[in-house]
Amino acid sequence: MTRLKDLLLQHTSMVLFGVVFVVFGLLAPRFLALENLMNILVQSSVLVVGAVGMTFVLLTAGIDLSVGSIMFLAAVPAGHLVQAGHSPWLALLAALGVALIFGAVNAFVVVRLKVMPFVVTLATLYIGRGLGLYITQTRAMNLPESILAVGSATVLGVPLVLLVAAFVAFAAHYTLARTPFGRQVYAVGQDGEGARKAGLPVDRIRFITMTVCAVSAGLAGFLTIARVGVVSPSMGNQRELAIIAAAVLGGTSLFGGRGQVFPGAVLGAILIQTVETGLVILNVDPYLYPFITATIIFVAVAIDSVRNLEVAKRALRKIRPLGV
Repeated sequence: MTRLKDLLLQHTSMVLFGVVFVVFGLLAPRFLALENLMNILVQSSVLVVGAVGMTFVLLTAGIDLSVGSIMFLAAVPAGHLVQAGHSPWLALLAALGVALIFGAVNAFVVVRLKVMPFVVTLATLYIGRGLGLYITQTRAMNLPESILAVGSATVLGVPLVLLVAAFVAFAAHYTLARTPFGRQVYAVGQDGEGARKAGLPVDRIRFITMTVCAVSAGLAGFLTIARVGVVSPSMGNQRELAIIAAAVLGGTSLFGGRGQVFPGAVLGAILIQTVETGLVILNVDPYLYPFITATIIFVAVAIDSVRNLEVAKRALRKIRPLGV
């Protein structure tokens, strides 16, 4: 029984994905159509990229609530550049540059001024959203075909946005699983003070992970406008919740030190997108979407709490009184 419980906790995202897939498949047979399944993968690409970046921050026991605003703010200069006739690739560089600056500001305040990440990124969430709305004057920006051509492009029949998400996920997975920096990230999340005493550059690692998260959000923002062809005032609104939920559903702990990009965050993102697409196919009342999303987040946090309780119990079992 204990082994079964451990397996369920370790592979929760796969179990939930299987349940959701079967339920939607039974309720709406067209949900299982190949075209719809490919559409789910393409639509989840943006969420995958954002969740990958969030995984880096969560692994260090941090959090970034500003990623939705970064998506919007990074898309604004990118949109202006393509409207002015510049190359979409120049717009991509602009989006990544803005995101990098924004992430560096977040990281500086957290690392140097020692302010809690939750407080810092909650503040910059509003700052980024407000700045983006001020620049756009709350007007939607309709973008030319040049940017849409990027979003609809394919390579050997595979959508370019899907390939980008796959590359980001692979690079992040390799970095965390196969490089010294990845091992340092886990060490910082498991015991930051212990990692510092061991000589690890804890502040630098946290700075890098926060900027990686921001740049991932900037890339997610660019992919969004490449797919929809418009920068709307509501772009990225509350997407930070879905991004965090995707990472946690994938097994990344909110307390740091545990988690992975693949299949973790990737599967979590696909799971959330599967739910959203299934609700649309079933023609569920759109006003219920926030409630269902909130339920998913609640489940993710509850599962993470259960995992941590199990880890704490096992740690206590290993402790033996002196002389025993």
